[in-house]
Amino acid sequence: MKNKYKDLIDQTFDFPTEEFALNGNMLSFHGVDIMSLIEEYGTPLKFTYLPKISENIIRAKNWFANAMEAQNYKGKYNYCYCTKSSHFKHVLDEALKNDIHIETSSAFDINIVEKLKSEGKITKDNFIICNGFKRSEYITNIARLINSGHSNCIPIIDNFEEIDLLDEQIEGKYKIGIRIASEEEPKFAFYTSRLGIGYKNILPFYKNQIKENPKLELKMLHFFINTGIRDTAYYWNELLKCLKVYVQLKKECPTLNCLNIGGGFPIKNSLAFDFDYEYLVNEIISQINNTCAEAGVDVPDIFTEFGSFTVGEAGGAVYEILYQKQQNDREKWNMINSSFITTLPDTWAINKRFIMLPINNWNKQYERVLLGGLTCDSDDYYNSEQHLNAIYLPKYSSDTPLYIGFFNVGAYQESIGGFGGLQHCLIPHPKHILIQKNDRGEISTKLFAEQQKAEDFLNKLGYNEK
Repeated sequence: MKNKYKDLIDQTFDFPTEEFALNGNMLSFHGVDIMSLIEEYGTPLKFTYLPKISENIIRAKNWFANAMEAQNYKGKYNYCYCTKSSHFKHVLDEALKNDIHIETSSAFDINIVEKLKSEGKITKDNFIICNGFKRSEYITNIARLINSGHSNCIPIIDNFEEIDLLDEQIEGKYKIGIRIASEEEPKFAFYTSRLGIGYKNILPFYKNQIKENPKLELKMLHFFINTGIRDTAYYWNELLKCLKVYVQLKKECPTLNCLNIGGGFPIKNSLAFDFDYEYLVNEIISQINNTCAEAGVDVPDIFTEFGSFTVGEAGGAVYEILYQKQQNDREKWNMINSSFITTLPDTWAINKRFIMLPINNWNKQYERVLLGGLTCDSDDYYNSEQHLNAIYLPKYSSDTPLYIGFFNVGAYQESIGGFGGLQHCLIPHPKHILIQKNDRGEISTKLFAEQQKAEDFLNKLGYNEK
């Protein structure tokens, strides 16, 4: 009878995959022996497999390059990294190895850009695309960057008064973009995004506030929808509306030559994940090409702002099953040695799905379980795994440790969870490991951050005042 956990996976999915394989009874991730990490560093732990960041950037660049070549597209492609997905220096250092650009969201992002410039990681040739609703400190920082000579810093105008605020502080001529306020899917509680300027208002806005302003050079139209880039009627309809605005604006504004289609490429959340990135890229390039040809205008340079796609699939979190609680005839709770609310907040806040697999004991029989965290909060659990909300794991035994891993968790978890800060029920943030691979394929690891200690919390709570 095939009732081992390994049999379940073999019967349900195509396994091994490009990321996952078995080394005997143990799981490996991109050739990294996860059990060796556990033995060296203990659990709970988080890790970032840095080579995956470069790999995904290169993949996306190739998709766009191939599509543009196949369709004789005359514009260029520019890959931007959306910093809000993960601001960590090791992430930016790895991403910037690949001739990319940066998209920012708030004031402190500019301080990070300036730090990276001082280290030679960013030069004046890198585009800095400044999104978000801009208040005084963000405006001041953008102006400082432009006034220092970074002419490729492009603030994206989000509301009607931002131009006046920028004009007050920026010396001389500067480039801008305009963000389209896209219409949301019918399931949303509102019709139009709070970000950007409505479709019908963009051309009048250009004529009234931009066209006659000698300091301004409109370079970019920015388009993004919350659901990201998907093969749906909603996405294609919004893209076509965006292209109509681009064509109208281009005929009025010769300097407009860039179209930013935002981010939103999905990342793998299941072993059964199947998404045709190449088809989507080809179709996007085709629609832009055809629309511009029909209107008799030059095609724009294309910008994207991939965040989760850049860094998400590089991250993992590993926990130990501490104990199994049989709460009734049907429900077995496997308790992890950490908290989902604090370490994977997307699972709790928006029911986000991640790939979850055991690290060891694949040759044991499997059982259906629930996964619970350590906090005293009834919402500290995970049930969104790939098996239609049922979680199957090797049978728990107090005699043999069982470790589980959540994969592709590299985007947003640390920033949403407040890395290094106070955590719910004072559950400490796990230690964080960086994994690198050299040219010979040799893997090395180093400790980026220790697990929080009681003293860290006491200091923040004011108990250790001098």
